[in-house]
Amino acid sequence: MAKYSADIQMARFDDDGLAIVSGWVAVYRCHPETREYIGADMDHVPRGFSVAANAYLDAPALPGTHDVAICRSVDEKSWRHVPDYRSKTAYTTDTGQPINITAIGALPDNLTLQSPQTPFDKWENKQWVTDKSALKSHQIEQAEQQKISLQQQADAAIKPLQDAIDLDIATDAEKSALVEWKKYRVRVNRVDLSTAPDINWPEQPA
Repeated sequence: MAKYSADIQMARFDDDGLAIVSGWVAVYRCHPETREYIGADMDHVPRGFSVAANAYLDAPALPGTHDVAICRSVDEKSWRHVPDYRSKTAYTTDTGQPINITAIGALPDNLTLQSPQTPFDKWENKQWVTDKSALKSHQIEQAEQQKISLQQQADAAIKPLQDAIDLDIATDAEKSALVEWKKYRVRVNRVDLSTAPDINWPEQPA
């Protein structure tokens, strides 16, 4: 028998997972709470003992995508591939509200990774469908507010110009400006709001 050895003493185990020869062994560890795989290292196991808690002798198969996590099964007999959407944004199918995913696992039935395209989308047949009637009503309402705002701007521009006319002190430039602003106000008033959002608003006088 050689006096010295450069070999590392490796542990050997029986069918029950107990070391029959003490030594080092490669182990694959999981998080004690989430059961997610956290990495491999070496563990020294005395004769008659098993590997440390949350450490296992079988290596996991590595997934080919970031959307999968490796977790130890609840019965501790195998590694499982589990959906992993952490750091992604999901949307509630009843309201469309965004939720940041922080836990491993499949999404609940009331969440989807598909994002709604408008505030008026409804979840139907596993996809978002825009309520076109509600969207149109909203667009017309926005156009109404824009029309009111533009009319108020025109009124504000016309008032002092009209005062100058009424007092017979208007300059030629003020007379011309008054005409242009009144034309503009008429054009705004004639805008057909039913064509919203495809409305070409008249340009204001310079």
